[in-house]
Amino acid sequence: MFRHLVHFQVIKKNVLAESSHKHTCWGIVIPTGNLSSLGDTIYVLPQSYASTADLLVDKKAILALSEHDINELEQVNSLDVKVLSPVVGNKRVICQGANYRQHMIESGMDPDKQNYNMFFNKSSASICAANDNIIKPKHVSLLDYEIELGLVIGKAIDKQIEINTDNLHHYIGGIVIGNDVSAREVQISQTQFFKGKSYRTFCPVGPYLCLINEVNVEQLSQLNLELKVNDEVRQRDNTKSLVFKPAESLTELSSFSDLDVGDLVLTGTPSGCALQIPSPVIVKLFSLLPERLRWKLFKKIQGKSPKYLKENDKIVARIYSDDNMINLGFQQNAISQIK
Repeated sequence: MFRHLVHFQVIKKNVLAESSHKHTCWGIVIPTGNLSSLGDTIYVLPQSYASTADLLVDKKAILALSEHDINELEQVNSLDVKVLSPVVGNKRVICQGANYRQHMIESGMDPDKQNYNMFFNKSSASICAANDNIIKPKHVSLLDYEIELGLVIGKAIDKQIEINTDNLHHYIGGIVIGNDVSAREVQISQTQFFKGKSYRTFCPVGPYLCLINEVNVEQLSQLNLELKVNDEVRQRDNTKSLVFKPAESLTELSSFSDLDVGDLVLTGTPSGCALQIPSPVIVKLFSLLPERLRWKLFKKIQGKSPKYLKENDKIVARIYSDDNMINLGFQQNAISQIK
């Protein structure tokens, strides 16, 4: 069973019954595949969930709802709601670096010889909704995008375990679109991955949370990713190009880190980012320069690229399967500048 959920806040009065939720709600949607539509109808779940982790406790019950059960739920039009992030509860955000074959090659690595993941953290404060503006700090000029498949942890991990295709669905509660927005001059010149990727609004998530079970878990290896900036395709790939698949990655993570229900793991981005890694020869020459001059040249050279995000740029990102049985919706984010 494929079940797509949305976390939302009602913005129009008298849409839900007087006895309904006071603040935010969760609902089931039928993805339309239409950029301008969230899915006309949201079927409101009667339970209130304070966090994604609380919701995932009821995953089996939500997946077990029949079509009749769903049609009996209270309904609301998507035009009457504000979509929120489906990952809530101040959980960890863990990222994988250079995990698609072509992106790894562009970064000067050989995917066939890589035998370990590159993991780093991103602040949970960076999470925002799928339609929120991405706020560009005043000091940032090299603002980059990175579409990623996000895994929402569905079962706590507190020891080293072997995760494989047979048990993977126990550990992944659901999947989402994530965008690992990055301030490259902070990330690279200050060697601050955490800081450069953690400014508020630097992690749009959603709009949908697709619950994962033993049936649809097989499609994790065949999902299409696409990101456009101002209608120009910048990134396009398929999860079959992942160097380290979700089961391998979670197994490696379990060897040194605990994971809680509701934690978000971003699995890496395809090629096509604005950041272009220089050749090994250029990198070596750069290393001979005084540090201040080195990073001044880095910023000047990178700044010539028209791909870095500017104020009023529009990003549209989506992840979906060919048969559209998994469709994580559309992220639509505009870039705004801190005044």
